[in-house]
Amino acid sequence: MKVFWRERRAGLSLVLDDESGEEQEVGAVRRTPRGFDAFAKTFTYDPGRAQKGIPSLEEAKTFVESFHPWEMFGGEPGLEVEQAVHPMPEA
Repeated sequence: MKVFWRERRAGLSLVLDDESGEEQEVGAVRRTPRGFDAFAKTFTYDPGRAQKGIPSLEEAKTFVESFHPWEMFGGEPGLEVEQAVHPMPEA
């Protein structure tokens, strides 16, 4: 099982891969004219897990990772996010 950031058109997705081919987006960061918007997925409404206008990409990624959203979707506690950003899959 692993968790990593993957490039997407307007930013990055945080992906949980259970290594059987099943991938699930558990968070995301997107670039906007005012900075970066970030969110960590959850099963219920929780506005505290989303933030707009974060000044840098690294701060936005740290915000999402701080919630450990992969744990809600079957990821192991203590799982480390891979440092390397994976490229966007080719269509």
